Amino acid sequence: MNTVPATASVVVIGAGPAGLTTGIALADAGVDVVLLDRLAEGANTSRAAVVHARTLEVLDEFDVAAELNERGLVVGQFDLNDGPERLATIRFDDLPTRFPYALLISQATTEEALLARLHRAGGTVLRPYTVTAVRGDDTGVTVEFTDAAGDSGSIRADYVVGADGMHSVVREQAGIGFTGASYPESFALADVRMDWPDPRTEVALHLAPEGFTLVAPLPDEQDDRFRIVATVDEAPEQPDLAFLQAIIDARRPGGRIREVLWSSRFHVHHRLADHYRAGRVLLAGDAAHVHSPAGGQGMNTGIQDGALLGRLLARVLHGEADTLLDQYEATRRPIAQDVVTLTDRMTRMATLRPRPARALRNIVIRTAVLFPFVRRAIAFQLAELSTR
Repeated sequence: MNTVPATASVVVIGAGPAGLTTGIALADAGVDVVLLDRLAEGANTSRAAVVHARTLEVLDEFDVAAELNERGLVVGQFDLNDGPERLATIRFDDLPTRFPYALLISQATTEEALLARLHRAGGTVLRPYTVTAVRGDDTGVTVEFTDAAGDSGSIRADYVVGADGMHSVVREQAGIGFTGASYPESFALADVRMDWPDPRTEVALHLAPEGFTLVAPLPDEQDDRFRIVATVDEAPEQPDLAFLQAIIDARRPGGRIREVLWSSRFHVHHRLADHYRAGRVLLAGDAAHVHSPAGGQGMNTGIQDGALLGRLLARVLHGEADTLLDQYEATRRPIAQDVVTLTDRMTRMATLRPRPARALRNIVIRTAVLFPFVRRAIAFQLAELSTR
């Protein structure tokens, strides 16, 4: 555990992808930045598993994209199925970008690469420190915390960035509302080794009356590692092999799970912070927006938040007007609103149960994707290239 200094120009709370990217942008600009995280070490589970084209463009500006490409798995298409019926195939290979694909990679690996990049910029993450209070005034912000032994301390900063997740202490302390709701279903999430009949060059979303199941390949020397995300009425806290195999058998017969490497259950919310800024306190990542995992947009949106916010803060700390920070919410909040709306529609479409509604949905999808411009528009939006 490192000692927290008495002061810093910026304190970033939370060392996930959004917080790390913010820290890199600040450290690159020579800003005195301190990152605090409540975990004793970085998370080692995969959670988010895709990096989209626009995020790779952003990370390429920080010289991180090449490393991720070396360690990830390139996937060229997204397939949508209802049982044995293929409804749509969305390809990424003709997108106007240097990265015309989705990169499948564990979030733990992405965070590892970002942390190493932060260290190269001269920054570090101080752990484990739990933030208990955030108090701002006209001249700065005081952050109070406790360490692993329960001892308390504080640090004074010009600005504070809350990148501390959906249950953000920073957001709550700043009095910023978090408007939205929760989905009734629970989500089972697992990384498994399995025999899978489809190519490892595609991500597939399988629709069924019981719910949707996303199956995505993950990079692995044995070429048998996959991510499974499935909606169920009520998932166990740690879904086991039998539970997950039953889902595959019901929704995409033909896959055989041989080992569960990691699993979890979670409930999904669709929420958006009422504001991204309260004086000298700003929000990024899941502290500002949460939504369904459909489309794999969450981590990507947070990384892009951090890149812009870090650069704007650096400019202000180097002498530009504080009003420059208003650009952050004006730019990023509408993008998050669009992501929340998109993923909500995808989730509700995918979880339809009445047979007539499912039949109509399938007809609409099959008809729409007959047109190349529709397929391209969907790929463009999934890749988040519209956020440029």
